[in-house]
Amino acid sequence: MIAASNISLRVGKKALFENVNIKFTDGGCYGIIGANGAGKSTFLKILSGQLEPTTGEITITPGQRLSFLEQDHFKYDDQTVMDTVIQGNQHLYDIMKEKDALYAKEDFTDADGIRASELEGEFAEMDGWNAETDAETLLNGLGVSTDLHYAVMGTLDGPIKVKVLLARALFGNPDILLLDEPTNHLDLDAINWLEEFLINFENTVIVVSHDRYFLNKVCTNIADIDYGKITLYAGNYDFWFESSALMLRQRKEANKKKEEQIKELKEFIAKFSANASKSKQATSRKKALDKIVLDEIKPSSRKYPYIDFKPNREIGNEVLEVHDLTKTVDGEKVLDHVSFTLRREDKVAFVGSNEKAASTLFQIISGREEPDEGYYKWGITTSQAYFPKEYNEEFDSDLTITDWLTQYSEIKDVTYVRGFLGRMLFAGEDGVKKVRVLSGGEKVRCMLSKMMISGANVLILDQPTNHLDMESIQALNNGLIKFPGVELFTCHDHQFVETTANRIMEFMPDGTMIDKVTTYDEYLASDEAARKRTVYTSTEEDN
Repeated sequence: MIAASNISLRVGKKALFENVNIKFTDGGCYGIIGANGAGKSTFLKILSGQLEPTTGEITITPGQRLSFLEQDHFKYDDQTVMDTVIQGNQHLYDIMKEKDALYAKEDFTDADGIRASELEGEFAEMDGWNAETDAETLLNGLGVSTDLHYAVMGTLDGPIKVKVLLARALFGNPDILLLDEPTNHLDLDAINWLEEFLINFENTVIVVSHDRYFLNKVCTNIADIDYGKITLYAGNYDFWFESSALMLRQRKEANKKKEEQIKELKEFIAKFSANASKSKQATSRKKALDKIVLDEIKPSSRKYPYIDFKPNREIGNEVLEVHDLTKTVDGEKVLDHVSFTLRREDKVAFVGSNEKAASTLFQIISGREEPDEGYYKWGITTSQAYFPKEYNEEFDSDLTITDWLTQYSEIKDVTYVRGFLGRMLFAGEDGVKKVRVLSGGEKVRCMLSKMMISGANVLILDQPTNHLDMESIQALNNGLIKFPGVELFTCHDHQFVETTANRIMEFMPDGTMIDKVTTYDEYLASDEAARKRTVYTSTEEDN
């Protein structure tokens, strides 16, 4: 069990939390939600002891071990993957190292033998003999191939490092597990594995995530951060969404009834307060009026952008023909004779662990790269808007947000451009903010504004939900569902893919592709076993 008692945190004059009291009991999986800036990650740092609160204390059941997902991706660059994972249980790792050091001594004494015996007993009690096997199971489940298990962390790509650090947090069956955005940078297969792991995990989990499907799948409780308070709800994310909305409606209805009652009492008092025969009744009603207190209903800190892609031109029947596209990147064949044809009603999700292939395809069909072989041809009625995975170079400028967006608009009127920015939560003085200093979420909203203002009838989006809060993800999800044009996209959000796509394409590790007209859930149900066999066979052949 871990509990927060009277936790307050002040940053300057601003109170991020005020007298928070919450208890996380053994065996529950708690999802921490709230708007960007509400303090979700900050609260996890307080729970883990990485950050001291202004007031209050954190208590943990004596003897319980707490583990958290490291956010510093360079912290273990000089260590091997296996050592990094096993250090998730630092005490076990220290025992292993002390044992190795003792047995390596040339002058092994009787005292060393006694100490080694003690260590061996503790090592066995902690199931140390299975440590490397357990670590391998975690790494394999998250998609870290066996040939990397003893590689040095500093040689790994960023997404692989994230998986290793996640395996480290999960290692050794911690009593309390704190996870801050664990699905970030994970492919959908790895997310599915993590979901099953947490569903079967018997100890306490506290997780911050923007992935609605993930929260629905794993959470037994939701802790909602709003108004500087944390309110605990039983159930998953959907249950929180419905119950919190119901509670708000009930409070508004109760206030409405009170307001009607107040109006009636005031009218009676005004009419009969001077009437001697009614004076006692008027006095009684004054007392009743004084006792009526309206519930304080604060506006939520959550804000939803308005995302609406309106194409300037209806798309024709001929959309895109891709024929035998082949591309090698840094000596690796990423695309191998890829061919497909898009129809005007297609909304295509590219899924699977081979994300480099999808990104490379998007770069080619958007005109940013040339294929080694093959060709592609867009229909004459099409116009494309592209959201690349890497977009920071677009903001390497001293332009204001308004000027930045104006350069992409056919209509150069400032009021028109600011209308788009206002819908994307850039209000008032935000319009004169320099794009160079924008946060990750603000840059994404700018990129989406650029796509909306283009009037394109084909949208190409490579991981557009990265850096977005849950409200913005929901708004983007809704915008793409109602978009009448063609979509090609990648996304790690299961619910986003399931509700948006009507066609699934998956690049396999060898660069070939599976293409099915179906929803994502139907694709997983019908092809999951075949896909796993394909990946397994490919891995075996590589070894």
